[in-house]
Amino acid sequence: MEQLDRDLALRIALASRILPGVSVGDLVSILHERVGAPLDDEKLKSVTVTNLKTGIGSHDGEEDGEDIGIGLENIKLAVRYLWGEEAEDEQIPEIQLYKDGDIPESIRVAISSNSGATLNGHFGSCLRYLVYQLSKNDMRLIDIRSAFGADDSDDRNLYRVNLIKDCHVVFVQSIGGPAAAKVVRADIYPLKVPDVIEAPEQLKIFQQVFDSPPPWFAKILGVSPEARKRFHYEEA
Repeated sequence: MEQLDRDLALRIALASRILPGVSVGDLVSILHERVGAPLDDEKLKSVTVTNLKTGIGSHDGEEDGEDIGIGLENIKLAVRYLWGEEAEDEQIPEIQLYKDGDIPESIRVAISSNSGATLNGHFGSCLRYLVYQLSKNDMRLIDIRSAFGADDSDDRNLYRVNLIKDCHVVFVQSIGGPAAAKVVRADIYPLKVPDVIEAPEQLKIFQQVFDSPPPWFAKILGVSPEARKRFHYEEA
């Protein structure tokens, strides 16, 4: 692979993190095809959303780039990383004090994130998980857990599952089949949200589910099997 200075390498690595299925090596190859080699600051700043999307599509065998399975907002954010307009460590939200029992009838939710308080990460490559305690009317960010050590683990997916094993739900932009199986086996329910969205905004949407929980969520909330059956019957 081409030897890059630290700044360029970091920008490419950050962009790769939010492009599910596109490794750093893949992205370097795509950039070579689109803007030429060797890569430098000027070439990275010439990357556009259109040519990056088309380049990823060509790499995946989708010549028009229309069915690459990566959200447009991710590609836009990746371009900003490549341009150097996004800092390495964007403002991280403040963790709030919490002890068990502070929020009655609540669950614990993990958010796959690469920046700020944003849901913008693939389960298997996100930089961190934002952990919220959530009830119908309250939410509190109680922890931020770095996934930095996953790359050195023998089982990266299991490492990530263990990071959030106390959570009931994990929101991700995407997740692979083997990883999803391990998440489910740990009694964590994965929910995919393809578009970039602020974590509090997504959690406010999710809070609406507390009023009429589907069976899987009713089980998490501790609703009796009889009540879950009645709910299912009424829904039907």
